[in-house]
Amino acid sequence: MIKSKKSIHGLPVYQPGKPLEEVQRELGLERIIKLASNENPFGSSKAVWKAIEQGKDSLQLYPEGSAPTLREKVAEHLEVDTRRLIFGNGSDEIVQMIASTYLEQGTEAIMADLTFPRYETVTKIEGATSVRIPLKEGTHDLEGMLAAITDKTRVVWICNPNNPTGTIVGREELESFLDQVPDHVLTVLDEAYAEYVTDSSYPDSLSLLDYNPNIIVLRTFSKIYGLAALRVGFGVAHPEVVTELNRVRDPFNVNRLAQLAASAAVEDQTFVFYCRNQNESGRKQITGRLDQLGLFHYPSHGNFILFDTGFPANDVFQFLLHRGVITRSGEGLGFPTFLRVTIGSKEENEVFLKELESFLEERKC
Repeated sequence: MIKSKKSIHGLPVYQPGKPLEEVQRELGLERIIKLASNENPFGSSKAVWKAIEQGKDSLQLYPEGSAPTLREKVAEHLEVDTRRLIFGNGSDEIVQMIASTYLEQGTEAIMADLTFPRYETVTKIEGATSVRIPLKEGTHDLEGMLAAITDKTRVVWICNPNNPTGTIVGREELESFLDQVPDHVLTVLDEAYAEYVTDSSYPDSLSLLDYNPNIIVLRTFSKIYGLAALRVGFGVAHPEVVTELNRVRDPFNVNRLAQLAASAAVEDQTFVFYCRNQNESGRKQITGRLDQLGLFHYPSHGNFILFDTGFPANDVFQFLLHRGVITRSGEGLGFPTFLRVTIGSKEENEVFLKELESFLEERKC
């Protein structure tokens, strides 16, 4: 049988969670609350529904490859030149584009340990070497990452806020780091959760593009915009970087309905504002109770919280699962006693917290 290339040997196959209907049927549960994948509990803007309804009669047509309408609306919202934008089938695809464009055997990519696992996967697919720098108090150690840069380094991945810890790199620290990164390195600022951040020290990364051509900022419509099912992400970079990435971009990579939905979503910033406020309230609701329970949690700035249960993570995960609450076990994330929980609605958060308290009470007995 034909053999695959060596660079992908040993790569784990992504295992998505079971469909809600399957979990419900297997466990005999009437109610399932999914707080595992950092999805928006408030859905998406009503303007999105209208846009999809209007687009249903053009499904026989290929989408516009350059997403011109979406490009114009995102550029207007972010106040950037349209030439600085590239769109992908989720920001995951742009992560892959970056790797395909800049990484190859004999080169290196630097990333945090632990962070979004896709960075390491795409690095290995291209035959490049991953250089992992341990987190420092739950966030990126930029000094350590800077010290790891060599002539072989081509990409530095920075997830800000970081997934799975939710911590952020501040403006002054980031600007100091970027000032010292050599010109042969592209710094990727993955800001999938940026719209949730309310901390004033969070950097305005888009403004940095005006004087540093070796940065690309990634954003997504999957999180606060609530379009995870449609897969739309984008990058903002120097036009020359965008040109290079377009060489490896698949044609028609963002489907027609996704473009229509994202175009409508970006215009409804009232919905975004509402979701941000609700998320902030939910974060305080959950972290306040975790503090009362004496459970450590990282200071998250996203729509999720990583906290230490004090017990094997899979034990807590299974307990909650059998009571209809799906979270993310930290076992596979490198945190064997932690859970990552998505911030849901007030009612969903309360159900989660009560079930967590039930677990802790049982373990005390």
